[in-house]
Amino acid sequence: MDFLTNEKLVIVGAAGMIGSNMVQSALTMRLTSNICLYDVFSPEGVAEEMRQCGFGDATITATTDVAEAFANAKYIISSGGAPRKEGMTREDLLAGNCAIAEGLGKNIKQYCPDVKHVVIIFNPADLTGLVTLLYSGLKPSQVTTLAALDSTRLQSALAKKFGVMQSQVTGCATYGGHGEQMAVFGSKVMIAGKPLSEIVGTEAFPEAEWEQMKKDVTQGGAAIIKLRGRSSFQSPSHLSVEMIRSVMGGEAFAYPAGTFVNNEKYQRIMMAMDTTLNQNGCTYRMPQGTAEELAKLDQSYEHLCKMRDELVTLGIVPPVSEWASINPNL
Repeated sequence: MDFLTNEKLVIVGAAGMIGSNMVQSALTMRLTSNICLYDVFSPEGVAEEMRQCGFGDATITATTDVAEAFANAKYIISSGGAPRKEGMTREDLLAGNCAIAEGLGKNIKQYCPDVKHVVIIFNPADLTGLVTLLYSGLKPSQVTTLAALDSTRLQSALAKKFGVMQSQVTGCATYGGHGEQMAVFGSKVMIAGKPLSEIVGTEAFPEAEWEQMKKDVTQGGAAIIKLRGRSSFQSPSHLSVEMIRSVMGGEAFAYPAGTFVNNEKYQRIMMAMDTTLNQNGCTYRMPQGTAEELAKLDQSYEHLCKMRDELVTLGIVPPVSEWASINPNL
């Protein structure tokens, strides 16, 4: 089976658990024959293991030098931030990881301004993605963030509840922020062909149980930390590689992505929307839902704006009115 492309894919944070899983997923999916592992800690051990897997027709390089890693890069996935620990929220990582995102954006601008697409997954992804986009000089369609993990958690929870395969649970989506303020949309969900809206409120699925499930979905990352003793790594790595596959011309991505939004209602923010990822990058549509769901989305947007404004206070980004001087695409 041929590779989707021979263009260079760089995995940032490749020495870590998420990054090393991304490398293996990308090679298993045969995305590209040219993959580079970059980390401030040597990723050579990961590269050597990948070679020992028997991926014999791919060039696998590893480096701690950012100029070498990013040279001629066409696709980048970055997990290169600090992970969550038990008791932490994604927002607790705001200042440190957004400073890392600033450096990432500047490195992209300096070393690979012709990159086609960048996927950001280190938390809080909505803000680290926004900062990366600002300092990279890229177009909004070229930078996306991982938001799908919340939708797959909803799908998984419903599949377990009703004893069906996850493929029989369709229409799952969470929009807005990738955090505990996310908006969980259930109005388009079908369970084995039956609308969820016809099941909620019945004896089979009382309203209170549905409300608890939505809350559990928003705290799904914390639940993994309790179960495994560390933050998620397999699910975010797999989904982020599926995202980059779609922009390389592979299978369509089935879930929402975080994208830059600037319209009459939501201004200059990165948030999960009803997105399409393909070789032209990311486009979005405003989510459709009930009045209650849309109100939750508004609340999520307000929460994201507060965090964005905190970045201004911290000096990580300038006031929004000055962004165009750094990135004319914004």
